[in-house]
Amino acid sequence: MEKIPFDFALDNYSKYKDQAIDFGIQMLLAIALLFVGLWAVKKLTKIAKKLMTKGNVEVSLQSFLSDLLNWGLKALLLIAVLSQMGIATTSFIAILGAAGLALGLALQGALGNFAGGALILLFKPFKVGDLIEAHGELGVVKEIQIFVTKLITHQNKLAIIPNGILSNGTIKNYTEEGKLRVDLTIGIAYDSDLRQAKTLLKETLAKHPKVLQDPSPEVHVANLADSAVELAVRPWTAPKDYWQVYFECLEACKIALDKEKITIPFPQRDVYMK
Repeated sequence: MEKIPFDFALDNYSKYKDQAIDFGIQMLLAIALLFVGLWAVKKLTKIAKKLMTKGNVEVSLQSFLSDLLNWGLKALLLIAVLSQMGIATTSFIAILGAAGLALGLALQGALGNFAGGALILLFKPFKVGDLIEAHGELGVVKEIQIFVTKLITHQNKLAIIPNGILSNGTIKNYTEEGKLRVDLTIGIAYDSDLRQAKTLLKETLAKHPKVLQDPSPEVHVANLADSAVELAVRPWTAPKDYWQVYFECLEACKIALDKEKITIPFPQRDVYMK
């Protein structure tokens, strides 16, 4: 059996010893980077939560964004630790990028709804309890989730609207300003006393307990139609009382006009035979 020269063995021992020392230093630095990085991620996540709390960001969005920041920073930390250990991360990053692209294409609609939900929770065009009209639905906001918004319509139906189309469409918030105008149109006969009818309607509206006096109710001539003088009757009320004021004022105006013998005509046509 051939003997290994002493000088050759000594040289290889020195080389492997240096490599082992270098590897040990890399491992120690990687472990130190890992612990320091985890501590920094925890601190940054807490700071982000405090900033979002001070900014009155919705709780559901706070939780989601905090988790997203936490896992995103941990992914970057993992890449940095692997790189410190001498492991090539280029292929790893490429794989993550390809997986992210494939996942994004597969969940395109869901990501759009998530982005819409984040915008709604961040900019707050409406809040829970508001009466809004959006995407053909009118109702009170029951819940704002990260992907969908739930409305309760006046028929007590649950309308679920994806946040993607909700954030990209027109939203009418009837609650934001604190008062809402009720639009009524009432027709009177051409031979009726117009001034008397307007005064009577204003007095009738002012008597309703849910009608606001500031701004005061208004009655104007809206149109000279074929069979009637159409009056635009405009009381104001709180959004929650809209339908009560609408129906009760319409009925009260009809009763008041009947009492004063002011005719509400129906469409008619005179035909003359020769």
